[in-house]
Amino acid sequence: MAERWRCWPQTLALWGLAVLACLQSAHAVTVLDDRQQKVQIAQAPQRIVSLLPSLTETVCALNQCHKLVGLDRYSNWPESVKSVPRVGGGLDPSIESIVALKPDLVLAAGSTRGADRLQALGLNVLRLEPRNHADAQRVWRSVALALHVPAADSDRVWQGIEAGVQAAVQSLSTAARQQRVYFEVSPTPYGASESSFMGETLTRMGVTNILPASMGPFPQVNPESVVQAQPDVIMAGDSSRASMLQRPGWGRLRAMQGQRLCFFKQDESDMLVRAGPRMAEGARLMAQCLNRAAAQGDASAGQVTRGSLR
Repeated sequence: MAERWRCWPQTLALWGLAVLACLQSAHAVTVLDDRQQKVQIAQAPQRIVSLLPSLTETVCALNQCHKLVGLDRYSNWPESVKSVPRVGGGLDPSIESIVALKPDLVLAAGSTRGADRLQALGLNVLRLEPRNHADAQRVWRSVALALHVPAADSDRVWQGIEAGVQAAVQSLSTAARQQRVYFEVSPTPYGASESSFMGETLTRMGVTNILPASMGPFPQVNPESVVQAQPDVIMAGDSSRASMLQRPGWGRLRAMQGQRLCFFKQDESDMLVRAGPRMAEGARLMAQCLNRAAAQGDASAGQVTRGSLR
Protein backbone atom coordinates (compact mmCIF):
# COMPACT_ATOMS: atom_id res chain seq x y z
CA MET A 1 0.00 0.00 0.00
CA ALA A 2 2.80 2.42 0.89
CA GLU A 3 4.48 1.71 -2.45
CA ARG A 4 1.21 2.53 -4.24
CA TRP A 5 0.86 5.87 -2.43
CA ARG A 6 4.45 6.77 -3.24
CA CYS A 7 3.59 6.40 -6.97
CA TRP A 8 0.65 8.83 -6.76
CA PRO A 9 2.72 12.04 -7.01
CA GLN A 10 4.37 10.78 -10.19
CA THR A 11 1.02 9.70 -11.63
CA LEU A 12 -0.54 13.06 -10.84
CA ALA A 13 2.40 14.88 -12.37
CA LEU A 14 2.11 12.90 -15.59
CA TRP A 15 -1.64 13.46 -15.66
CA GLY A 16 -1.07 17.18 -15.16
CA LEU A 17 1.39 17.31 -18.05
CA ALA A 18 -1.10 15.51 -20.28
CA VAL A 19 -3.87 17.96 -19.38
CA LEU A 20 -1.52 20.89 -19.98
CA ALA A 21 -0.59 19.53 -23.40
CA CYS A 22 -4.27 19.19 -24.31
CA LEU A 23 -5.01 22.71 -23.14
CA GLN A 24 -2.11 24.08 -25.17
CA SER A 25 -3.28 22.30 -28.32
CA ALA A 26 -6.83 23.54 -27.82
CA HIS A 27 -6.15 27.14 -26.84
CA ALA A 28 -8.44 29.76 -28.34
CA VAL A 29 -7.14 32.13 -31.00
CA THR A 30 -8.57 35.37 -32.36
CA VAL A 31 -8.27 36.16 -36.06
CA LEU A 32 -9.06 39.53 -37.63
CA ASP A 33 -10.96 39.08 -40.89
CA ASP A 34 -11.31 41.37 -43.90
CA ARG A 35 -14.25 43.20 -42.34
CA GLN A 36 -12.09 43.98 -39.30
CA GLN A 37 -14.20 41.62 -37.23
CA LYS A 38 -12.55 39.49 -34.57
CA VAL A 39 -13.31 35.83 -35.06
CA GLN A 40 -12.63 33.61 -32.05
CA ILE A 41 -11.68 30.01 -32.73
CA ALA A 42 -11.66 27.94 -29.57
CA GLN A 43 -9.68 24.97 -30.86
CA ALA A 44 -8.12 23.59 -34.01
CA PRO A 45 -10.97 23.15 -36.56
CA GLN A 46 -11.64 19.58 -37.62
CA ARG A 47 -14.43 20.18 -40.18
CA ILE A 48 -13.76 23.02 -42.63
CA VAL A 49 -15.89 24.38 -45.47
CA SER A 50 -14.05 26.62 -47.96
CA LEU A 51 -15.92 28.86 -50.40
CA LEU A 52 -12.94 30.35 -52.27
CA PRO A 53 -10.36 28.40 -54.33
CA SER A 54 -7.36 30.35 -53.03
CA LEU A 55 -8.44 29.62 -49.44
CA THR A 56 -8.89 25.94 -50.28
CA GLU A 57 -5.37 25.83 -51.71
CA THR A 58 -4.02 27.60 -48.63
CA VAL A 59 -5.60 25.03 -46.30
CA CYS A 60 -4.02 22.23 -48.31
CA ALA A 61 -0.62 23.92 -48.52
CA LEU A 62 -0.70 24.07 -44.72
CA ASN A 63 -1.14 20.28 -44.71
CA GLN A 64 -4.76 20.46 -43.48
CA CYS A 65 -6.49 19.23 -46.63
CA HIS A 66 -7.94 16.22 -44.83
CA LYS A 67 -10.12 18.51 -42.72
CA LEU A 68 -12.07 19.90 -45.69
CA VAL A 69 -15.66 18.61 -45.72
CA GLY A 70 -17.23 21.03 -48.23
CA LEU A 71 -16.01 23.26 -51.09
CA ASP A 72 -17.18 25.79 -53.66
CA ARG A 73 -17.61 24.48 -57.19
CA TYR A 74 -14.42 26.11 -58.47
CA SER A 75 -11.92 24.63 -56.01
CA ASN A 76 -9.97 22.08 -58.05
CA TRP A 77 -6.47 21.87 -56.59
CA PRO A 78 -4.86 19.72 -55.34
CA GLU A 79 -6.25 16.59 -56.94
CA SER A 80 -7.46 15.21 -53.61
CA VAL A 81 -10.09 17.96 -53.18
CA LYS A 82 -12.03 16.83 -56.24
CA SER A 83 -13.81 14.21 -54.13
CA VAL A 84 -14.95 16.70 -51.48
CA PRO A 85 -18.69 17.57 -51.60
CA ARG A 86 -19.64 20.82 -53.37
CA VAL A 87 -21.84 23.45 -51.74
CA GLY A 88 -22.32 25.99 -54.56
CA GLY A 89 -20.21 29.05 -55.21
CA GLY A 90 -19.34 32.33 -53.59
CA LEU A 91 -22.35 34.02 -55.19
CA ASP A 92 -24.79 31.16 -54.64
CA PRO A 93 -23.70 29.00 -51.69
CA SER A 94 -26.17 26.40 -50.50
CA ILE A 95 -26.81 27.40 -46.88
CA GLU A 96 -28.65 24.15 -46.18
CA SER A 97 -25.83 22.00 -47.54
CA ILE A 98 -23.21 23.88 -45.55
CA VAL A 99 -25.15 23.65 -42.29
CA ALA A 100 -25.75 19.93 -42.86
CA LEU A 101 -21.98 19.35 -43.01
CA LYS A 102 -21.67 20.67 -39.43
CA PRO A 103 -18.44 22.62 -40.02
CA ASP A 104 -16.60 24.18 -37.11
CA LEU A 105 -15.08 26.75 -39.50
CA VAL A 106 -16.29 28.28 -42.77
CA LEU A 107 -13.72 30.11 -44.90
CA ALA A 108 -15.26 32.65 -47.26
CA ALA A 109 -14.47 35.72 -49.32
CA GLY A 110 -15.57 39.12 -48.12
CA SER A 111 -18.04 39.18 -51.00
CA THR A 112 -19.51 35.71 -50.34
CA ARG A 113 -23.28 35.87 -50.23
CA GLY A 114 -24.96 34.20 -47.28
CA ALA A 115 -22.00 34.65 -44.92
CA ASP A 116 -24.12 36.71 -42.53
CA ARG A 117 -26.82 34.04 -42.61
CA LEU A 118 -24.28 31.34 -41.78
CA GLN A 119 -23.06 33.38 -38.83
CA ALA A 120 -26.64 33.93 -37.64
CA LEU A 121 -27.08 30.15 -37.69
CA GLY A 122 -24.17 29.82 -35.26
CA LEU A 123 -21.35 28.88 -37.62
CA ASN A 124 -17.87 30.33 -37.28
CA VAL A 125 -17.21 32.26 -40.51
CA LEU A 126 -13.82 33.73 -41.36
CA ARG A 127 -13.88 36.11 -44.34
CA LEU A 128 -10.59 36.52 -46.16
CA GLU A 129 -9.91 37.40 -49.79
CA PRO A 130 -6.36 37.89 -51.09
CA ARG A 131 -6.18 40.43 -53.91
CA ASN A 132 -2.47 41.21 -54.11
CA HIS A 133 0.91 39.94 -52.94
CA ALA A 134 0.65 41.57 -49.51
CA ASP A 135 -2.85 40.16 -49.07
CA ALA A 136 -1.67 36.68 -49.99
CA GLN A 137 0.86 36.68 -47.15
CA ARG A 138 -1.62 38.21 -44.69
CA VAL A 139 -4.29 35.64 -45.56
CA TRP A 140 -1.72 32.84 -45.34
CA ARG A 141 -0.85 33.82 -41.79
CA SER A 142 -4.50 34.32 -40.81
CA VAL A 143 -5.54 30.89 -42.07
CA ALA A 144 -2.53 29.27 -40.37
CA LEU A 145 -3.51 30.95 -37.09
CA ALA A 146 -7.15 29.88 -37.46
CA LEU A 147 -6.11 26.29 -38.14
CA HIS A 148 -3.71 26.32 -35.16
CA VAL A 149 -0.73 25.61 -37.40
CA PRO A 150 2.46 26.65 -35.54
CA ALA A 151 3.78 29.96 -36.84
CA ALA A 152 7.26 28.52 -37.31
CA ASP A 153 5.87 25.84 -39.62
CA SER A 154 3.68 28.18 -41.68
CA ASP A 155 6.45 30.77 -41.99
CA ARG A 156 8.87 28.14 -43.23
CA VAL A 157 6.48 27.10 -46.02
CA TRP A 158 5.80 30.73 -46.97
CA GLN A 159 9.52 31.44 -47.19
CA GLY A 160 9.75 28.61 -49.69
CA ILE A 161 6.97 30.17 -51.76
CA GLU A 162 8.70 33.55 -51.73
CA ALA A 163 12.00 31.94 -52.68
CA GLY A 164 10.27 30.34 -55.67
CA VAL A 165 8.89 33.69 -56.83
CA GLN A 166 12.30 35.30 -56.50
CA ALA A 167 13.90 32.47 -58.47
CA ALA A 168 11.39 33.08 -61.28
CA VAL A 169 12.17 36.81 -61.23
CA GLN A 170 15.90 36.16 -61.44
CA SER A 171 15.45 33.73 -64.34
CA LEU A 172 14.44 36.53 -66.73
CA SER A 173 16.95 37.53 -69.36
CA THR A 174 17.88 41.18 -69.86
CA ALA A 175 15.92 41.22 -73.13
CA ALA A 176 12.85 39.75 -71.41
CA ARG A 177 12.81 42.60 -68.88
CA GLN A 178 12.59 45.19 -71.63
CA GLN A 179 9.23 43.96 -72.95
CA ARG A 180 5.76 45.48 -72.67
CA VAL A 181 2.97 43.06 -71.79
CA TYR A 182 -0.79 42.76 -72.19
CA PHE A 183 -2.34 40.15 -69.85
CA GLU A 184 -5.95 39.19 -70.68
CA VAL A 185 -8.02 37.44 -68.02
CA SER A 186 -11.20 36.88 -70.07
CA PRO A 187 -12.21 37.18 -73.75
CA THR A 188 -14.80 39.93 -73.07
CA PRO A 189 -12.05 41.30 -72.94
CA TYR A 190 -10.94 42.10 -69.42
CA GLY A 191 -7.27 42.64 -68.66
CA ALA A 192 -5.01 42.50 -65.61
CA SER A 193 -3.60 45.94 -64.77
CA GLU A 194 -0.55 46.87 -62.71
CA SER A 195 -2.67 46.79 -59.53
CA SER A 196 -3.88 43.21 -60.05
CA PHE A 197 -2.15 40.22 -58.50
CA MET A 198 -0.73 39.17 -61.86
CA GLY A 199 0.23 42.77 -62.61
CA GLU A 200 2.23 42.93 -59.38
CA THR A 201 4.08 39.79 -60.42
CA LEU A 202 4.94 41.37 -63.77
CA THR A 203 6.10 44.56 -62.06
CA ARG A 204 8.29 42.50 -59.75
CA MET A 205 9.85 40.99 -62.86
CA GLY A 206 10.70 44.46 -64.17
CA VAL A 207 8.53 44.34 -67.30
CA THR A 208 5.99 46.99 -68.34
CA ASN A 209 2.24 46.38 -68.17
CA ILE A 210 0.35 48.35 -70.82
CA LEU A 211 -2.66 48.65 -68.43
CA PRO A 212 -1.90 51.19 -65.67
CA ALA A 213 -3.01 50.74 -62.07
CA SER A 214 -5.36 53.72 -62.44
CA MET A 215 -7.71 51.52 -64.51
CA GLY A 216 -8.40 49.28 -61.52
CA PRO A 217 -7.23 45.68 -61.07
CA PHE A 218 -9.28 44.04 -63.86
CA PRO A 219 -10.60 46.69 -66.26
CA GLN A 220 -12.69 46.01 -69.34
CA VAL A 221 -10.44 46.82 -72.26
CA ASN A 222 -11.18 48.58 -75.54
CA PRO A 223 -9.49 46.27 -78.11
CA GLU A 224 -8.43 49.32 -80.14
CA SER A 225 -6.45 50.64 -77.16
CA VAL A 226 -4.37 47.46 -77.19
CA VAL A 227 -3.61 48.02 -80.88
CA GLN A 228 -2.50 51.55 -80.09
CA ALA A 229 -0.31 50.37 -77.17
CA GLN A 230 1.42 47.72 -79.31
CA PRO A 231 2.52 45.27 -76.54
CA ASP A 232 5.54 43.11 -77.24
CA VAL A 233 3.95 40.07 -75.55
CA ILE A 234 0.34 38.92 -75.08
CA MET A 235 -0.62 36.53 -72.29
CA ALA A 236 -4.12 35.05 -72.18
CA GLY A 237 -6.13 31.94 -71.45
CA ASP A 238 -7.02 29.46 -74.17
CA SER A 239 -10.58 30.84 -74.12
CA SER A 240 -9.32 34.11 -75.68
CA ARG A 241 -7.47 32.51 -78.59
CA ALA A 242 -10.34 32.41 -81.09
CA SER A 243 -11.78 35.84 -80.29
CA MET A 244 -8.39 37.58 -80.63
CA LEU A 245 -8.18 36.57 -84.27
CA GLN A 246 -11.52 38.26 -84.96
CA ARG A 247 -10.79 41.64 -83.34
CA PRO A 248 -10.42 44.56 -85.78
CA GLY A 249 -6.86 45.71 -86.14
CA TRP A 250 -5.33 42.93 -84.07
CA GLY A 251 -3.67 41.50 -87.12
CA ARG A 252 -1.45 44.60 -87.03
CA LEU A 253 -0.18 43.84 -83.54
CA ARG A 254 3.53 43.09 -83.56
CA ALA A 255 2.97 40.47 -80.88
CA MET A 256 0.46 38.66 -83.12
CA GLN A 257 2.62 38.96 -86.23
CA GLY A 258 5.70 37.70 -84.40
CA GLN A 259 3.75 34.95 -82.58
CA ARG A 260 4.89 36.32 -79.22
CA LEU A 261 1.79 34.84 -77.61
CA CYS A 262 1.31 32.68 -74.54
CA PHE A 263 -2.08 30.97 -74.31
CA PHE A 264 -2.46 29.28 -70.93
CA LYS A 265 -4.45 26.11 -70.47
CA GLN A 266 -7.30 26.16 -67.96
CA ASP A 267 -5.28 24.70 -65.10
CA GLU A 268 -2.49 27.19 -65.80
CA SER A 269 -4.95 30.10 -65.85
CA ASP A 270 -6.41 28.96 -62.53
CA MET A 271 -2.95 28.98 -61.00
CA LEU A 272 -2.10 32.41 -62.36
CA VAL A 273 -5.21 34.26 -61.18
CA ARG A 274 -5.34 32.86 -57.63
CA ALA A 275 -3.43 34.87 -55.07
CA GLY A 276 -2.33 31.97 -52.95
CA PRO A 277 0.32 29.34 -52.28
CA ARG A 278 0.95 28.55 -55.97
CA MET A 279 2.16 32.06 -56.73
CA ALA A 280 5.70 30.78 -57.30
CA GLU A 281 4.49 28.36 -59.97
CA GLY A 282 2.50 31.16 -61.60
CA ALA A 283 5.56 33.38 -61.61
CA ARG A 284 7.55 30.60 -63.24
CA LEU A 285 4.96 30.31 -66.04
CA MET A 286 5.15 34.05 -66.66
CA ALA A 287 8.94 34.00 -66.69
CA GLN A 288 8.99 31.14 -69.19
CA CYS A 289 6.60 33.06 -71.43
CA LEU A 290 8.65 36.26 -71.27
CA ASN A 291 11.95 34.52 -71.92
CA ARG A 292 10.47 32.64 -74.86
CA ALA A 293 8.97 35.82 -76.31
CA ALA A 294 12.29 37.64 -75.97
CA ALA A 295 14.07 34.82 -77.77
CA GLN A 296 11.36 34.89 -80.43
CA GLY A 297 11.96 38.58 -80.94
CA ASP A 298 15.65 37.95 -81.53
CA ALA A 299 14.91 35.24 -84.08
CA SER A 300 13.76 35.78 -87.64
CA ALA A 301 10.27 37.25 -88.06
CA GLY A 302 9.02 34.12 -89.77
CA GLN A 303 9.88 31.75 -86.95
CA VAL A 304 6.82 30.30 -85.16
CA THR A 305 6.75 28.74 -81.71
CA ARG A 306 4.00 27.14 -79.71
CA GLY A 307 1.69 29.48 -77.84
CA SER A 308 1.23 27.23 -74.84
CA LEU A 309 3.92 27.08 -72.21
CA ARG A 310 3.75 23.31 -72.02
